Amino acid sequence: MAALDGSHDGGKASGAMLSIGELAERIGVPTHVLRYWETRFPQLKPLQRSGRRRYYRAEDVALAERIHHLLHVQGFTVDGARKALSDTSVEVAAPATGNGVAREAMGVPVEALVALRARLAAALG
Repeated sequence: MAALDGSHDGGKASGAMLSIGELAERIGVPTHVLRYWETRFPQLKPLQRSGRRRYYRAEDVALAERIHHLLHVQGFTVDGARKALSDTSVEVAAPATGNGVAREAMGVPVEALVALRARLAAALG
């Protein structure tokens, strides 16, 4: 079935809100992690509809991707990421792609790091 925006991939329009499950899948974290982030990052406030279902607007999605990047790519602690997000004078690198999956970590391509990890695991295994 074709999507309303005319695409044939069944995806949503770029401005559509995402459910918590959709956002979790998009950035690669479990849904409980997103709920935890909501308690630690006051800027992350999805809309809640009946039954407390969460819906993330485009700005919420961008913020969740940035939080993910700070925590999982740049290695910030939760407190450090909170400070980085609240301090506008701190320069924080944005995710390298729009889909929430960074392609470089500290200037090294993620694919190279994954290959190195596999070689180390094989050597130690």
